[in-house]
Amino acid sequence: MHSNVTILIADDEAAMRKNLKEVLTDEGYTVDEAENGEEAYKTALRDKPDLILLDIRMPVMDGMEVLSRLSEQLPQIPVIIFTAFGTSERPIEAMKAGAYDYVEKPFDLEELLLLIKRAVEYSGMQHELKELRREISNSHSMNTKLVGTGGKMQQIFKMVGKVANSDANVLILGESGVGKEVIADAIQRYSNRKDKPFIKVNCGALPESLLESELFGHEAGAFTGAGKQRKGRFELAAGGTIFLDEIDSIPQALQVKLLRVIQHKSFERVGGEETITINTRIIAATNKNLEEEVKAGRFREDLYYRLNIIFIKVPPLREKPEDIPALVDHFLEKYRTTGKHFVSEDVMRILMEQKWPGNIRELENVIQHAIVMSHGDVITPEHLPQRMRNHVQATESPDFELGANSLKFLTSKYEKKLIQKALQKTGGNKTKAAELLQVNRRQLFTKIKQYRLE
Repeated sequence: MHSNVTILIADDEAAMRKNLKEVLTDEGYTVDEAENGEEAYKTALRDKPDLILLDIRMPVMDGMEVLSRLSEQLPQIPVIIFTAFGTSERPIEAMKAGAYDYVEKPFDLEELLLLIKRAVEYSGMQHELKELRREISNSHSMNTKLVGTGGKMQQIFKMVGKVANSDANVLILGESGVGKEVIADAIQRYSNRKDKPFIKVNCGALPESLLESELFGHEAGAFTGAGKQRKGRFELAAGGTIFLDEIDSIPQALQVKLLRVIQHKSFERVGGEETITINTRIIAATNKNLEEEVKAGRFREDLYYRLNIIFIKVPPLREKPEDIPALVDHFLEKYRTTGKHFVSEDVMRILMEQKWPGNIRELENVIQHAIVMSHGDVITPEHLPQRMRNHVQATESPDFELGANSLKFLTSKYEKKLIQKALQKTGGNKTKAAELLQVNRRQLFTKIKQYRLE
């Protein structure tokens, strides 16, 4: 029985609808009816049936027009076309337009039922494919997961939670590699637009001559090489979210058009006259100080304020070393192929001491490199890139000369220096500093008092 399967019959002949409904109901299907094309289209959009039986010749709206619209709006729903003109080109056109199959009137009922069964199975596979894609998307979230245990990142996480469901534009500022796109992903993922399109554009990766067409689309013949109409990224993102990375790269002439999109939610394709209206949220990101760009005359002040409704500044990794252990664990999990990898205490110490000019992206590359170079479960210093090993060797010896003082004095001076560095790394957290130095807390407290480091 197929009681959970709904079939929409769209035919202007009442007798045809009645007979088909009786047969399909006896087979266990749930059946809806539509007597003209417009009613069929509206019913399909509202109820989203599992299968549509659609007559080509219908009043109000032709079956081919219904098929064309549904192929765009609900491409996952199979449509079987009824035609009384088997020798015409209409069935061919129907198949090109996205029909699952067609049958000629009068048709063999058993053959129709068999075709319906196959179409319903196809519809089920489409739903399974959608679920599979959702699972893949969820696994992909490993790449876009927000990671950070320190106070600075926790504040950003709170901000994401507050602004996600708003329609306000967001401006994300931070150095290259800090994870601005990951923040944008999180805002979209937790927003009420999460099931709508999410389109990303790296404005700095496109030449000025192509950027306008990429963002707003173009009409056929708008310029040399524009052979056919093309929708732009804003049009593709309609109803959803668009992420404009390296927003500072947009030339001033195009900044004016972007400002109009924000103010009036409309634009024209390049070479076109039709005004296209959209409801798209903008998330922009840059590694430049846009206030300085405005002062220098390279970025429009009015556009800056339109984008900067919600402002999120992502700190560089060197300012939040407390997040490094969590990030390391995340990347170890992300890139592991078999088993479970761990980093040695020496490796973690080395990673905590780095300045990370490439920020999180650089750390990710280092961990990926180390996993490839290691042959066991534990990553040790020799698995790190050579530049890091060289840096460690250069900084291993203290910055004072031997021979001038007693061993006890030199040892205590070096010990004091290490404790100071540990306290700096942990923001004064003595418990974490003790863990970093691999001593118990009481021992560390005694040393802090001895060296007057309170």
